[in-house]
Amino acid sequence: MPGVDPDVALHRLHVDPLFVPLKQRKRTFSEEKNVAIREEVANLLKTGAIRELQFSSWIADVVLVKKPNNKWQMCTDFTNLNKACPKDFYPLPCLGRLVDDSAGHEVRLHRRFKRISPNKNASEG
Repeated sequence: MPGVDPDVALHRLHVDPLFVPLKQRKRTFSEEKNVAIREEVANLLKTGAIRELQFSSWIADVVLVKKPNNKWQMCTDFTNLNKACPKDFYPLPCLGRLVDDSAGHEVRLHRRFKRISPNKNASEG
């Protein structure tokens, strides 16, 4: 997967072992949304951003959001998984200042956040 060199950073979730893995209820989508989901998943598999698993302890559903150009944006609902991960203890940046400083500037981060490879030694979950 192109992006950050694995020698620099690898992604690994620190899930609290006391949490019982949760599988979200499968949602049903219209055919139009199913096509958008299949296309996005195929693209993510092709680029190496995700990989197929046979069995997973955690199953998160997808959420589709209609963009202004009438295309669908696929997001993942990690609500339950987020609850099982310990909170970070470093301070967050002042969001108000960041928003003010970025006013009048365009930010293009489409798919850039998926550039850190997962740690292959981490459990499949």
